Amino acid sequence: MTGRDNRPILLVALGGNALIRQGQRGTCEEQFANLGRPMQQIAHLADRYRIIITHGNGPQVGNLLMQQECCPEVPAMPLEILVAQTQGQIGYMIESTLESELLALGGEKRCLVSLISYVQVAEDDPAFRNPTKPIGPYYTGEEAARFPWPMVSTPRGHRRVVASPEPLTVVEKDEISRLVAMDFIVVCCGGGGIPVTREGRAFHGIDAVIDKDLASACLGLEVGVDTLVIATDVPGVATGFGTASEVFQKRLDVALAERLQAAGEFPPGSMGPKVEAALRFVRGGGKRAVICHLDEIESAVGGTAGTEITGGTA
Repeated sequence: MTGRDNRPILLVALGGNALIRQGQRGTCEEQFANLGRPMQQIAHLADRYRIIITHGNGPQVGNLLMQQECCPEVPAMPLEILVAQTQGQIGYMIESTLESELLALGGEKRCLVSLISYVQVAEDDPAFRNPTKPIGPYYTGEEAARFPWPMVSTPRGHRRVVASPEPLTVVEKDEISRLVAMDFIVVCCGGGGIPVTREGRAFHGIDAVIDKDLASACLGLEVGVDTLVIATDVPGVATGFGTASEVFQKRLDVALAERLQAAGEFPPGSMGPKVEAALRFVRGGGKRAVICHLDEIESAVGGTAGTEITGGTA
């Protein structure tokens, strides 16, 4: 342990688009290049904060599903196994990119670790009867009509949807807390965590994908995170998104955010889970939750970018 253990804990939840941007194929080179700016900002914050990084995996796990469906000779793996695969893949990319950025800044060497993470869900969660979680690439309406899977329309196109049960607890929360206390930068809960149910003392994987923002809020409360930053591909939370009356909000108190949420301002396939995650974190006792653009993480932590969800009056 170091003498810096009183620094506040910052959890940065990176959207799947941190690695694959709109219009890209998602090559290895593209994904590494896209991580450069977010990791540079996190490296700048690493001296002032103890840091946890979570990340999405929608494009990556969707690609794995397509790969195995295109090759029936290879045994198909269930979603929880594909989530575990993407945790290793994306964890490696984040770690190696962040380490390069930290080395470029000089100073002492930092310890980084990517942790394979389980998140417990309920076997009877109603989400299994109503798939809502978008994964994989975006399709036009004509392309989507050719697939047998459940699909949902989003502002950027149609996407495949799978079951997304509620996260109940992060199984490795104690290990994450200990690693953070020892000044490790921890990459965990990738893709919302490997979904598992509990049977006695044992855990069993289940075919689903957990929303990474809701899992991040759950983790944040369980390990005592001070600030939750949800980084995505828009500047923050907007009312009237995609319309002529679109207005990005600098700050929303819980009551106003809840009213806007009830009025349908935040679609379930895009901003909805992010706002809900921020609300859960603040209502549960977290100090700050900010939703911001991937290129503005550092500014959002400093209070000059993004949308902050607060417990008091905005």
